[in-house]
Amino acid sequence: QVQLVESGGGLVQPGGSLRLSCAASGSIASINPMGWYRQAPGKQREFIAIIRSGGVTNYADSVKGRFTISRDNAKNTVYLQMNSLQPEDTAVYYCYVATVKTYWGQGTQVTVSS
Repeated sequence: QVQLVESGGGLVQPGGSLRLSCAASGSIASINPMGWYRQAPGKQREFIAIIRSGGVTNYADSVKGRFTISRDNAKNTVYLQMNSLQPEDTAVYYCYVATVKTYWGQGTQVTVSS
């Protein structure tokens, strides 16, 4: 059984930054991809970023150049550094890890507003 706990969400002004963290407990390995999705009110869940074995990353076009995903395998933790935040980035952000089953965190709210 794997559990994921996210933290770091909150309210930020446009142009600001936030860093999300997601700590995993249970049986995961560095080969298991970890990543982030988000879901805005009234919209479908949207892929944001993934980090694979060896540190290979992919991003959604909407966040490329502004968001950076990273991982500390010793801590089983994945991070999402979010810069130049805009109101359209407002959403609940979910982390996940892909093993033989995909596990999700509970979500953390990010609100970008002046």
